[in-house]
Parts: sequence; structure tokens; C-alpha cells
Amino acid sequence: MLELKNITYEVSENGAVKKILDDVSLTVESRRFVVITGPNGGGKSTLAKLIMGVEKPTSGRIYFDGADITDLDITARARLGISFAFQQPVRFKGIQVKDLLRMASGRELSVSEACEYLSEVGLCARDYVDREVNASLSGGELKRIEIATLLARNTRLSVFDEPEAGIDLWSFQNLIRIFEKMREGIKDSSIVIISHQERILQIADEIIVIADGKVSRRGGTELLPELTGASAPESACEKLQ
Repeated sequence: MLELKNITYEVSENGAVKKILDDVSLTVESRRFVVITGPNGGGKSTLAKLIMGVEKPTSGRIYFDGADITDLDITARARLGISFAFQQPVRFKGIQVKDLLRMASGRELSVSEACEYLSEVGLCARDYVDREVNASLSGGELKRIEIATLLARNTRLSVFDEPEAGIDLWSFQNLIRIFEKMREGIKDSSIVIISHQERILQIADEIIVIADGKVSRRGGTELLPELTGASAPESACEKLQ
């Protein structure tokens, strides 16, 4: 489904060229729940933005369902079936939740259909469907509404950049339940999550470790003892940071 070939991404920093990603090649097959993890500053979030087209690689090519999408912008990639959830969801002052879900789905959703998507992410639909997507919503509420929009879009590839960022423990526990449900419901789609969290790593079909701009390891949950420390009480987040 998704293939990255020899991806390098460089930026200019204080007059010098810095490599954020260095000749990264990887594939994400259909019907897979993939978690990309690794130390802070290793290039994980940059990789997610390159997949969506937020950033463009310095060199290398990106393929989606066999088609070269390297030079396509965000809108074109979204039309092909790629969706992206930011670390900090965007607030849309003046737009109601039901309207955001309608825009995401690309069709005239009924209120009852919009409520079904909200219920899937653990929100009481009646309390949220008419609310504005603004500062009155908490980080956890915004995160779940954003996931509801991705469910409404029903895309072939969904990319989440550190979905646990900025939410409390209760919201995080609900987030895990949502991802477990999404993983169980995967058909012809795939999910890629950028995360440090051990709870998210535990439900992955595949774990890819990015460090110093390169793929250092990849495998299944057998990597967890190495990543978390078999005899240490620290979490994956603490270990990898």
C-alpha cells in the first residue's frame, strides 16, 4: 500500500545542512496497524509529515498503491485516501462538530450518522454534535473528535502523529480503547501511529524504530522487552526519550 524508497530529508540550520532522515526505506502493507517509535528528534514526526505531504523529501520517492505521490500536495493525497491527525488537533471557531464530520465524510451526513461516529470514539453524541470545535473543548475531546472525522473519511491510510500528546490519563485510556477497536475493524485500510507509549506499542502488528534519521529496528511485539527494558519499571515513553 505505502512504500518509501531511499527517503532523505535535510534542513538548513545555522548555515549548515542537517539530515533529519537519512536514506529511509520502508513499506506499510494493507490491513496493518503499524507503530513508529524511537528517541525524540529521531525523525518520526518528520516521516509522518512526509507521508501526508506536509513536507517534501530532499531525495527519494513515496508510492501509494503503486502510484508515485512524491510531488503531490496534501489535498491530492487526501483525495487518494490518506488522512492525517496532528499532535495538536486544529480548532475551528464557528464550525459545529456535525459540520466538521460532514466535511470529512464528503457527503451530507444525517445528524444520527454523525452521532454514530461520535459514539464510536466514546463521546455522548447529544452533548457534542452541535458544539463548536473551539477553545471550550479539552485536548482529549478534540483528539476524539479528530479521530471521529478520520472514521467518517474512511480512508485507506490513516496517520496519527503522537495522538497521546497533551491529553490526560482518562482520555488516554479511552484513546487506547478506540485504537484497539480500530485495529479489530481494519479491512483494506492501514493505520500508522507515531508514538512512544507502551500501551500503543502493545497492540501493534508491526513496530518500526527510527533513530538518528534511520530505521534501526523493525518487528512485532517481540521488540517490546528491548524497547521498554525487561527488568525495568519504566515505560516505553521514558525508555525511548
